[in-house]
Amino acid sequence: MKMDRRSLFKLTAAAPVMAAPAPVASQGTRILRFVPQADLAVTDPIFGISFVTRNHAYLVFDYLYGQDAEGRPQPQMAEGHLREEDGRLWTIRLREGLRFHDGTPVLARDVVASLRRWGTRQAYAVSVFQGLEELSAPDDRTIRFRFRQPFQLLPSLLGKPLNYPPAIMPERLAGSTPATQAVAEIIGSGPYRFVPGERIAGARAVYQRFDGYVPRPSGAVSGTAGPKVVHFDRVEWITMPDAATAAGALQAGEVDWWEQAAPDLLPRLRTRRDLVVETLDTSGFMAVMRFNHLVAPFDRPEIRRAFLGAFDQSDFMMAVVGDDPAYRHTGVGFFHPTSPNASSAGLDALTRRSDAAIRSGLAAAGYNGELVRLIGPVDLPPAHAMSQVAIDVFRRVGVNLDYVAVDWGTAVARLNSRNPITQGGWSVTPNYTAGFITQDPTAHGFLRGIGTSAIFGWPTSAEIERLRSAWMDATDPAEQHRIAEGMQLQALRDVPYVPLGGFTLASAYRRNLTGMLRGALPAFWNVRRT
Repeated sequence: MKMDRRSLFKLTAAAPVMAAPAPVASQGTRILRFVPQADLAVTDPIFGISFVTRNHAYLVFDYLYGQDAEGRPQPQMAEGHLREEDGRLWTIRLREGLRFHDGTPVLARDVVASLRRWGTRQAYAVSVFQGLEELSAPDDRTIRFRFRQPFQLLPSLLGKPLNYPPAIMPERLAGSTPATQAVAEIIGSGPYRFVPGERIAGARAVYQRFDGYVPRPSGAVSGTAGPKVVHFDRVEWITMPDAATAAGALQAGEVDWWEQAAPDLLPRLRTRRDLVVETLDTSGFMAVMRFNHLVAPFDRPEIRRAFLGAFDQSDFMMAVVGDDPAYRHTGVGFFHPTSPNASSAGLDALTRRSDAAIRSGLAAAGYNGELVRLIGPVDLPPAHAMSQVAIDVFRRVGVNLDYVAVDWGTAVARLNSRNPITQGGWSVTPNYTAGFITQDPTAHGFLRGIGTSAIFGWPTSAEIERLRSAWMDATDPAEQHRIAEGMQLQALRDVPYVPLGGFTLASAYRRNLTGMLRGALPAFWNVRRT
């Protein structure tokens, strides 16, 4: 008998659900059990690009700056900074008493080695660091940046909770490991330490409170800024790919917090007085159809342009979050719809065209039946839902499609490969990025044209890069908006990706948890159980 997810949910809600087995904690240990959006496949945040890896990194590592809920950078590990020579020279002073999980002190040379490694990986940092004349540690607590040209956004760059965040780790790890390899140990100075011995791939990750952590002594707790005071001795991430299982475990009290609750189960969860359903990340996500610009057929811009108008944003967003308009945005371009950089310029090109028109356009562009391999992560529900819509579109318009369904860890490895299709390479993937990243061009990784220095897909566009630099140099908001509009028009010519819409996802957690913070990532500080 075939059973749909809603029916299964009713059964699991009524019966206990067995989570991954866990060691017996000592009596009185305060444990927070959390269901992440997917399994933690990569533990090194400079090596792995996923949101799951970034979220893990904010438990284990600390950062020079945090970002409050309004997007403003605030000192974190930094005691403060001095900006001189119109932004050409920055001097950052570390707070006293910072220690790594291995007991060694955090020194400026650890920061320099960590940032040098990060600066070869994160696209925004790569561009900025190309303008560096000096990144040094004059003494144990001082970091010096000297730029060839004035750069005013250093705290913002260092404080954004990006994929590939600027995590600070010991020099012995960061200085000896290229960014294209994972470090041998996960050692940070954050509020929790990672427990590798209790890691079960596909099932569990464990974090232990770090008693040597020194929270910032002052400031408002907001986003990733302010004092990070933790109230749990242990945090357990329990991977539950099946939504009904996660919902049942939450209702039974076997887990405390479900990061991304399935949209079709929200009405039922809202009826429970012991649960809270809340959108903690209000900027949400921007969905993209990302092309591999290094392999045929999408190495040709005319083929990429032929797919403008092939994808109906409503279809994709309905598949991801259902029919509740509160959770989806359509008519979306290359910048977040709430951003002052958002524009409707050129978006007529995204208006849905008939399948016959798409087929005709592909033929005119020279598509000759080349194999197109779509990588679709099955354990990231939004990406999986988008994959199903995309498969239908590609097949309807006559694309020779090879759909590869994989878990997210495998997808990361496949998407980072530049191999040709005949050697396991890929052509296209539906994906998404954090909404706050797409507010402006600075950290918008999918809207970069720096070739193999970009994130997977590797588009090249000198004009997008020229406009991005002009936007960063501009000080007038009206001028920035005009430049961003030009970037959008250029992106519709170069097509680094096709925008598929925007969406938000709700979290669900036990009502006895208080102090939940709003922001781009789940924060495991400030929250406590009453």
